[in-house]
Amino acid sequence: MTGLIILAAGESSRLGKPKQNLIFNGQTLLQLAVEAGQRSKVDKIVVVLGAHANEIKPIAETLTVYNQEWEEGMAASIRQGMKEIYKDAAVDKVIIMLCDQPFVNAALLNALIDKQTKKIKPIIACVYKETIGVPVLFDRSIFPELMELTGNDGAKKILNKYADSVSTVPFERGIIDIDTPGDYDNLQKLSD
Repeated sequence: MTGLIILAAGESSRLGKPKQNLIFNGQTLLQLAVEAGQRSKVDKIVVVLGAHANEIKPIAETLTVYNQEWEEGMAASIRQGMKEIYKDAAVDKVIIMLCDQPFVNAALLNALIDKQTKKIKPIIACVYKETIGVPVLFDRSIFPELMELTGNDGAKKILNKYADSVSTVPFERGIIDIDTPGDYDNLQKLSD
């Protein structure tokens, strides 16, 4: 089974309002992220909220958890999501993704799952602009280290530590994420 953790706990300080609620192609960024998971081969979706949690509506058919330590950074949200994933022993892999990459879709998530199913490597990451990053799939053997992450670096430390154990899936539009009002303006120009 595959779990999916959608990180949506950030403060969106550079944007000035919750990015999770920004509208793109008629849906919020969080709805787009959840829909990608629901249309994919993912079996269990965990949404991690934190800052602005009271302004974000939980989405049906997902498990919404609250990261009270969201100010620590991304690692605290990963740990919070992993607590839920760990509860289900049948989950043998997890995909970690952000809520602000609007071009993540079911096909991309399935490509990560399919590549890992071939047992090539225990970590399958996306590659864009000569960078590897999210969404990224981790085999259960990496779960303990995900639970020990601290700070704002997220899982990048693990990707660097196990560089030889990472296989990649191309995701050209992965470079597009929303951190500033300018990013959002540029995104609107890409609308369908």
